[in-house]
Amino acid sequence: MAEVKFESDQAAVDALVKKYQALEQEIGKVIVGQEEVIKNLLISIFSNGHCLLVGVPGLAKTLLVNTISEVLGLSFNRIQFTPDLMPSDIIGSEILDENRNFKFIQGPLFSNLILADEINRTPPKTQSALLEAMQEKAITAGGKNYVLPSPFFVLATQNPIEQEGTYPLPEAQLDRFMFNIWLDYPSLEEELNIVKTTTTNFKAEVNKVMDGAEITFFQNLIRKIPVPDQVLEYAVKLSAKTRPNTKHATELVDQYLSWGAGPRASQYLIVGAKCHAAINGKYSPDIEDVKAVAEPILRHRIVRNYKAEAEGYSLERIIQTLVEEN
Repeated sequence: MAEVKFESDQAAVDALVKKYQALEQEIGKVIVGQEEVIKNLLISIFSNGHCLLVGVPGLAKTLLVNTISEVLGLSFNRIQFTPDLMPSDIIGSEILDENRNFKFIQGPLFSNLILADEINRTPPKTQSALLEAMQEKAITAGGKNYVLPSPFFVLATQNPIEQEGTYPLPEAQLDRFMFNIWLDYPSLEEELNIVKTTTTNFKAEVNKVMDGAEITFFQNLIRKIPVPDQVLEYAVKLSAKTRPNTKHATELVDQYLSWGAGPRASQYLIVGAKCHAAINGKYSPDIEDVKAVAEPILRHRIVRNYKAEAEGYSLERIIQTLVEEN
């Protein structure tokens, strides 16, 4: 892959804006609506993070991930998680070849973009193998370490309705996902458009907009974007306020939360704000950029208590209140 160069970081941000707009346009050829979901998915990719997509069946989660892999020019594998899935089924295994030597056969994790379909349907043993890949961008098999392709992203789906035969994701694994994105039902107009385009022989052709080298370049660019001290302080304080019975906790938090977000939330708030600013043509994030990414970053990192559930206080309502208080 060719080396990506620009005259300055400002020119690179301007180029990212154009690339992002082109990505939106190409994805929009296949995916109807879901603009906020697409935006957050692309932010997580440019921020080098993983995503958890939560939604009922039939909302085009698989199609969305597949389309993103096409426009980004990335290799793509879908893994259907089931209760009998073993770690070797996803990372690969060693076999004895014709010369009686052990040979490692790579599993489906060896790809740029992984769709972990219904991730909560597989046992903890397999989830731990995926967790290593998510955190280390590498896997261990037969006592050897194998580096996964770069860039590497896990986009996992989860059905919020059917809980029979599922294994709830441990907090440590949830924390590895940058975003928890909720997919809602389409509007009536959007659903009409979906039915019109999917009940004929028409198939939209999408064009490749980027490649792995460009994605890596823009990931490094996001990291270099400067952040004002007040924005940094706002993000860290926002995370700290979610921790009940601590110095910065609000009365609402002490009353309705049993657990708050850790330092990884503060890190993702800043990286996400940088990326949100960049795709909107800004060379440095402000507090509004932190607010824009706060909900999907904090949603899976805070835990409501029984009182919040009994009184109908949703996580989104609590997060929105905390964001508005700052």
